[in-house]
Amino acid sequence: MGRGKFKGKPTGRRQFSTPEEMLAGTSRRPRTFKQEEAEAEENEKSEEEFEEESEEDSDGEKRKGTQGIIEIENPNLVKPKNVKAKNVDIEKTTELSRREREEIEKQQAHERYMRLQEQGKTDQAKKDLERLALIRQQRADAAKKREEEKAAKEQKKSEARK
Repeated sequence: MGRGKFKGKPTGRRQFSTPEEMLAGTSRRPRTFKQEEAEAEENEKSEEEFEEESEEDSDGEKRKGTQGIIEIENPNLVKPKNVKAKNVDIEKTTELSRREREEIEKQQAHERYMRLQEQGKTDQAKKDLERLALIRQQRADAAKKREEEKAAKEQKKSEARK
């Protein structure tokens, strides 16, 4: 029987597992060499990790590569700051970065300036108050002048009627 338009790969046809095989955890396909080798490596690693954990209990840090072999004192080496949730100290306050600290100081200075502005103690507030007093004086003078003109106009009308 023909296979259709596409030829199959020379490695063989696909084999699908049945639901029963999937539940059982077995499949028709035999394990490959890579899979067997990966399992062997995992077993070796888990044994090594178990041995290293017993050794590291005294040291405390897990080291990568040659760091476990060679002891170095590098002042520029940045140590990771990974802290587990159970080890977090809630009462400990964290140091703020320079930008965060400057931002907070800037906000506090602005709030302090606005409070002084409301009280009229800043130079700008004093100038504004002087300008406001001058404008009020001008408006009061203008209103007084309008009243006088209105009174004079009514007086002329009353004289003209007589």
